[in-house]
Amino acid sequence: MAVIEGWLPPTRENWEFVAYWWQFLPVVTTLQLFFPYWPQGKTSVSSRFNLPGPLAWFVMEVPGMTVLSYLFYTLPGPSYAALPTGSPSSLPWGNWVMATLYVVHYTYRAILAPLFLNPSMSPSHPMVYCAAFLWQTANAISIGGWVGGYGPRTDKDWYHHGQYMFAGMVIWFLGFIGNIFHDDDLREIRRESMRRQRRDAEKKAKEQGRSVDEYMRNVTVQKVYMLPKNGLFAFVTHAHYLCEWVEWAGWWMIGGLRCTPARSFLLNEMSSMVPRALQGHRWYKEKFGPEKVGRRKAVVPGLL
Repeated sequence: MAVIEGWLPPTRENWEFVAYWWQFLPVVTTLQLFFPYWPQGKTSVSSRFNLPGPLAWFVMEVPGMTVLSYLFYTLPGPSYAALPTGSPSSLPWGNWVMATLYVVHYTYRAILAPLFLNPSMSPSHPMVYCAAFLWQTANAISIGGWVGGYGPRTDKDWYHHGQYMFAGMVIWFLGFIGNIFHDDDLREIRRESMRRQRRDAEKKAKEQGRSVDEYMRNVTVQKVYMLPKNGLFAFVTHAHYLCEWVEWAGWWMIGGLRCTPARSFLLNEMSSMVPRALQGHRWYKEKFGPEKVGRRKAVVPGLL
């Protein structure tokens, strides 16, 4: 049963329409360079419509994996006349590899990180989570249609670039591990800050003859930001962005250079994140001073 007739799952014509126009998103996202307003994370603002950080992140990221998974299981297989709708087992193994790696990434990004791993997250403005929700949905339709049957439909379709697939998987894995490593470096800054505030609270609560929990209920926990220094953070202030680009560059290699949805995904992500990285880099300089940031670049060592 279709969620939205003709769109979820999409007809081939509608999928081609989305996949084609999705290539041109950088024309829109690069406008952020001239209007650097992104009320989320370090630069979040107060609003009555803000969502708590973990919930907002879940809401805006989870469509990527859910929509792709839905299309993968509902679009026709390689033989449209012979197979019923929803026959993913008929799809070639390359489709399964790309879909699986995509879901693995977003299981971490949309569920594990915000709901279980991150010690705290700043609230997000509705402009952010609504825009990201639409971004993820359109991207998942573009990619989901390709891996779900509108792209390669037989193992033979994968033969022409099989030699690059293993290299692409290795690059994806290295980017994914690097992404998690640098994310956790940022999390450790927040965890250490919370441990320090807890120690201070224990000391003051003891002086006042109160329990720590009682004391903490009347204290506003202060968010502390520091310059991360481990790994690639020694060279850029947004190493987690860089690792994610490496990850999706490897994923594009798996699909082949002619895989337009994978290429669009990488370029759209880069064009969406570069303005954010530059804004964050300026924030670090304003917060800690140019001398502390030193020769670090925003996201690409030595270049950007």
